[in-house]
Amino acid sequence: MKAHWLFLLFPLLLLSCGQKEQKGDASVKDEPQENREAKALLQGVWLDGETEEVVMKAEGDTIFFADATSQPAYFRIVGDSIELGSHTYHINKQTEHNFWFENPAGDEVRLVKHDATYDEQPAIINEQPQVITTTQAVTLDSVVYYGGQRYHWYVTVNPTRNRVMRTTYTPDGVAVEKEYYDNIIHVSLFKTSQRLFTRDFNKRAFSNDVPADFLEQSILGNISFSHADSRGFHFYATVCLPDGEQCYMIETLIGHDGQLSMKLME
Repeated sequence: MKAHWLFLLFPLLLLSCGQKEQKGDASVKDEPQENREAKALLQGVWLDGETEEVVMKAEGDTIFFADATSQPAYFRIVGDSIELGSHTYHINKQTEHNFWFENPAGDEVRLVKHDATYDEQPAIINEQPQVITTTQAVTLDSVVYYGGQRYHWYVTVNPTRNRVMRTTYTPDGVAVEKEYYDNIIHVSLFKTSQRLFTRDFNKRAFSNDVPADFLEQSILGNISFSHADSRGFHFYATVCLPDGEQCYMIETLIGHDGQLSMKLME
């Protein structure tokens, strides 16, 4: 009796496995396929159609940009679009010598391929982009008198190897990634010879006051002394997008008892 049921069960197991394999094959077929011919057409150096300045170079699966600080990006062409890094752009026209696509603003970007047989060699594209950083530690200090007491503060901006990636845009509106190094800032405050406060700050110290998405692409720019009063010693920390385009300023108050408090400046 047991053998009879085994013979009936075995074909059912085979049928079930076959159905699963067919479903798996179908899902692979449904995935959009990369256009290898279009990728091959894009290989080479491309210039801006109006200015004839070098914009990018496609080599294999990677696009390198003329800007020495822009990181290279993986690309593929699927259907009528180019997937460049984490962004997708609609292709309006692609031939051996022309590549036209739309940027996020809806403007058409027209590129023409550099022809080395007729033109001079274009400017070299840096395939190892620079990382933007401060290379030397900077220390500021000063003496402050308050309530008949002598205080001495120190602030040291220390460059680190902590990488920060930020998305920026080329003049044509193409999103590119740039890499920066963040800072750690040391703050010390002494009352005569007594150490009242000392701490190393990184940008995460201000996560309660700075939105997480902004903090991810920002660096800790500086902590500067402002003034002393009955509440304590007022410093101002700036957490900024690289290049200082947008910043959050946080009041960093060291009380006369050495306790720290922070407040976002509106």
